[in-house]
Amino acid sequence: MARVTDPGYHRGRIPASKGRTYPVEILTPDEIRALAAQCSTTSSSGIRHRALIVLLYRTGLRISEALALRPKDLNLEVGAVTVLHGKGDRLRTVGIDPGAYPHIEAWLERRKTLNPPAGAPLFCTLKGGPMYSSTVRETLSRLAGRAGIEKRVHPHGFRHTHAYELMMEGIPIPIIQRQLGHASLATTDTYLSHIAPKLVIETMGRREWSP
Repeated sequence: MARVTDPGYHRGRIPASKGRTYPVEILTPDEIRALAAQCSTTSSSGIRHRALIVLLYRTGLRISEALALRPKDLNLEVGAVTVLHGKGDRLRTVGIDPGAYPHIEAWLERRKTLNPPAGAPLFCTLKGGPMYSSTVRETLSRLAGRAGIEKRVHPHGFRHTHAYELMMEGIPIPIIQRQLGHASLATTDTYLSHIAPKLVIETMGRREWSP
């Protein structure tokens, strides 16, 4: 099975304790919904967790990029998210669909009531401090357990899932490249060949068999 291409780590691997590696596991839409459903709709942390899950899933941002966002980097009027310092310190603007807006807007409204300091990250602690990727990983693992999801759920998995869905929807590779922030088409092509073998799936799906 193909191994993960995870920016910041050795190509084709997800870091794990004691040198273990994990295969790519794509989440289904129902699994995403089940995960989000474990987030409280009344507590500030639950509203924040749900918004972060939705943003990662619907934009394909790296967790470092998502946690570095400021509220000003969102433009939900046009559906744009500006990443000021992506991999290689490159700036890019990605798209986000309207289905994600309600969850993000709910966090923006709750965030205002927390009165975070000026310049605080979009996804901040309840005291206005920065969040850490390790904390997000622990939270996702806990939520996945509650949701009964047997797959390994981690921040980069949403990026895999986003890329997979775009490929299976027939989105042109150059668009996927820009959305993911890859420096070259070759990188995107290699990335997708591991997680979204669209041609293979569609070809096998056209075969006929009557049991």
